[in-house]
Amino acid sequence: MSTSDLLGIPPTHLPDDPAARPLEDGVAPDQVAAAQPASSLAWAVLAEDALADDRVVEAYAYARTGYHRGLDALRRSGWRGQGPVPWEHEANRGFLRALAALAKAAGAIGEEEERHRCAEFLRASSATGARELGL
Repeated sequence: MSTSDLLGIPPTHLPDDPAARPLEDGVAPDQVAAAQPASSLAWAVLAEDALADDRVVEAYAYARTGYHRGLDALRRSGWRGQGPVPWEHEANRGFLRALAALAKAAGAIGEEEERHRCAEFLRASSATGARELGL
């Protein structure tokens, strides 16, 4: 696996997400998000669950929160607005899942420009993530 993209930008690796363990242990995602509001993963799970239940407006709100929390975490980790965010690094998956959920929810409410922008951002960040998440 390459350590940088074609521009020579190193990948960003987020720190472990404290929400991962409670979610794995079966704690309800809304409880995890309330306890760990900075967690992209908790918001991504809420968004994915809402999409699965066809609650697209809720999904959009949850995904948008997870996306912005993820951008904050990426910036704290040295990301400067571009470069790889590898799916292979487990802690990055919350952000990538929130981004994918935002693309899907945006499409479901007719925000086609945002759907396209988010899908392209996901593909540029992690082609593997985009494939895994169906975009």
